Amino acid sequence: MKKTLALLLALPLVAAAPAGFVYWSAAGLKSIEQGLAGKKTGIQQLENFGNHSTMMVHREVSGEVELHQKMVDVMMIENGSATLAVGGEVVNGRTTAPGEIRGASINGGIKQKVAVGDIIHIPANTPHQVLLDPGKQISYFVVKVAAK
Repeated sequence: MKKTLALLLALPLVAAAPAGFVYWSAAGLKSIEQGLAGKKTGIQQLENFGNHSTMMVHREVSGEVELHQKMVDVMMIENGSATLAVGGEVVNGRTTAPGEIRGASINGGIKQKVAVGDIIHIPANTPHQVLLDPGKQISYFVVKVAAK
């Protein structure tokens, strides 16, 4: 009887995580980043929750201009540094998927230096481009959220 009571008392301690709960440890993200290293641009989708998704991005060269018509980007710099061009207008834009425009460069806008620990919020319909100096790298965690 005592063993049964002890077992019943322990059960709540081993409950399952709530549906949709995900934990990314710093070591786990570092491992994903290392798996992407050596690629000019490496992207790994982590989870898709319907109205938002997550990914890890590693760049060793500058990216194209991106404009997401219906998605907000929240970026957290994990490693390295870069210049983020944001705002203005997409030069030579082309649709690459529904709601997704890519281009060669940005006309106008601002440039912001970004580094480890920085968090950036890029609204929907806002051109942005990660620019790297030769020999530099950057890795960042992205949360893509459906815009209201």
